[in-house]
Amino acid sequence: MPRWKVFLSHHMRWSSTVTQALVLSVITFCVVLPLCCHRLLYSYFFIRSMYLDSMSEDVLRESLSRGQDALHFWQSTSTAVTMSSRFTDIAHHPELLVTVVTTRRNEGRDFHYLLQVMRQLSGILGGCGERRCAEVLICDVESGPQRNEDADLLEAHFKVIRRSPQEQQRSRERINTFEREKRDYVFCLRKGLELVKPKNTIVLEDDALPSQDFFRVVKDLLSRRFALQTLYVKLYHPERLQRYWNPEPYRILEWVGLGLVGATALLLTFPYWNPCSFSFTLSYSHLLFFTIYFMAVAELLGRHYLLEVRRLSPQFYAVCPATECCTPAMLFPGNASLRVAEYLDGSFCVKGNAKDMVLYQMARTIPGERSHSVEPNLITHIGAYSSVRANPSRPKLL
Repeated sequence: MPRWKVFLSHHMRWSSTVTQALVLSVITFCVVLPLCCHRLLYSYFFIRSMYLDSMSEDVLRESLSRGQDALHFWQSTSTAVTMSSRFTDIAHHPELLVTVVTTRRNEGRDFHYLLQVMRQLSGILGGCGERRCAEVLICDVESGPQRNEDADLLEAHFKVIRRSPQEQQRSRERINTFEREKRDYVFCLRKGLELVKPKNTIVLEDDALPSQDFFRVVKDLLSRRFALQTLYVKLYHPERLQRYWNPEPYRILEWVGLGLVGATALLLTFPYWNPCSFSFTLSYSHLLFFTIYFMAVAELLGRHYLLEVRRLSPQFYAVCPATECCTPAMLFPGNASLRVAEYLDGSFCVKGNAKDMVLYQMARTIPGERSHSVEPNLITHIGAYSSVRANPSRPKLL
């Protein structure tokens, strides 16, 4: 009998672990995962050509509806009476100050991002007991001739801070978009500190919609030891950048650890429950195979969806080293916001070196400074239309 037939007859029987591993892999990666994940936006199996356009339109419609609802909510007379007394009076030295940075949007005005964010905040601020979870400021950095209408509408309900006319005139000088965005950020940081003198500060951009457990998780984060030794904590990182296959070393360790735990648990289960009569045992080769198997499943499924399990409790949220991108939601513990303002003031921002990159480099190069991110995200980035960058005619989710 030819050697290849001997090999096939020996190794391709169901009792062979090679056959079992091959069949399991084919069924998992060619049948089960494609069927289950082809509509999951952040999975490798997502069929972009079939679903991206329709999903993007659905999200835009939901955001538009939410924006119109928020507009009607803040315009109602009863709301004006009940809400104004709650948020316009700002207490000094609060445990937490939330500053929402906003400007007029030339595109996407009907989405009313700021009104959505403030409605969500007003709903969750009372979830901390007798005292509200935080004091809230709106920082309107619009310096053009037209008013920020959403900020004007909210002025009856929240404290709104703006530059003086002289400062607005100076802010109109010709500088690039990234430098202007940084200066606006620094202004809001400093103004909040000057007016309220909080113990801790959160800065939200006006398209950062907080989650329902936002303040419960922030309170838990501030109670952890790392918070005393960090420059900032990022509360958001783009979902598309949360994969394991990433240059961030801690994610590789998390990935391998997940594979090892899954493989060990499965192999220990087989002696007690094995409906398919697998022949795998707790050996090095089988442990290696299933470690790689679970790592591949986790990556192809999408790390973003695995992180969602952590929302079960504030204590389950993970704190990890900060990544470079994006500052829609930032927590500055203690007096860190003052140091951040000074660091940003000392740098000039341009394309490729925006304020998020400046902060990331500062935290990495200045002795004693550290930066962190929290996972999963504590906000949803709803700003399909940017206020500072060019926009496509119909924004897409990816």
